[in-house]
Amino acid sequence: MPAFARCESRKGYWQPHTKPGRRSTVKVVLAGGSGHLGRRIATDLSEHGHDVVILTRKPRADFPTRQVPWDGTTVGDWKDELRQAAVINLAGAIVDRPPTPRNIEILTSSRVDPTLALTEAVKQLGAPAPVWLQMSTLAIYGHSGDAAMDESAPVPTQGPPQMTGVAVAWEQAADAVSATRKVVLRTGMVLDKDFPIMDRLTGLTRWGLGGRIGNGHQWVSWIHIDDFLAVVRRCLEDSQLSDVVHVTGPHPVRNVTLMSSLRTVMRRPPSPPAPAPLVKLGARVLRTDPDLALTGRHCVPGKLMRAGFEFRHPKLLPALRDLLR
Repeated sequence: MPAFARCESRKGYWQPHTKPGRRSTVKVVLAGGSGHLGRRIATDLSEHGHDVVILTRKPRADFPTRQVPWDGTTVGDWKDELRQAAVINLAGAIVDRPPTPRNIEILTSSRVDPTLALTEAVKQLGAPAPVWLQMSTLAIYGHSGDAAMDESAPVPTQGPPQMTGVAVAWEQAADAVSATRKVVLRTGMVLDKDFPIMDRLTGLTRWGLGGRIGNGHQWVSWIHIDDFLAVVRRCLEDSQLSDVVHVTGPHPVRNVTLMSSLRTVMRRPPSPPAPAPLVKLGARVLRTDPDLALTGRHCVPGKLMRAGFEFRHPKLLPALRDLLR
């Protein structure tokens, strides 16, 4: 089967509530689903006929699905929502912050504590979750250079603590999860028009600062939001997908290509580069992490391609045109 051919067979898919002539319905509990990505997942799964429940510290009236309060730390009445439900664990503080020891602790605890609480809740119910999708990040590989890496790539023993250190702790917190099938979603840069990263990149480009960042050689592993959502659905349904899955597009690009593509789509002229010292200085002003821009990973979605997953937006320039038109 070609790498990007559509897989039509449904053999091996988890469909516990299927009725003849009707789309299957799965209950999905989305932990930490109050952010932009969680809302996109909740809306998408609901539109595909699934029963979605969001665990959140602060329920909001404008959310598209049912919400249940939790504190993200201790097991409470919310645990009953997990009974016979698929779990998607997105809980974690936003990474766009300076890599101080205090912030690294926030990034770690905001991921580890909810994961441990969810694990304990499933344990108390006495039955494994049918499917557990554990969010993670390709930043676990640190700054990996030019080598293309699929899911068989080793995780470095040392790496940026705000990247490798946080991601390793996050994944290890889910090691004791009781689940029939667990998928660790090591995710690249998700491109969506309303995401903070897209706002920052388009803002820089709009103001004439859309040149390469650093030397521009660092790889960017990216995925269009439509493909990201399709991967989440596929991982929920396809019993052949388990363990680590790279959630990224098939054609990563270097930073210089990313920035030139943004300028092309936004019809902006060539821009001067941003040398690494200037990026680090700007990161202090913006209170962010310069390594988010200066490091890179050349990651490919090996398992998805072997499973015949079809990407709607495999190339960067058309993907940006779709998002920014």
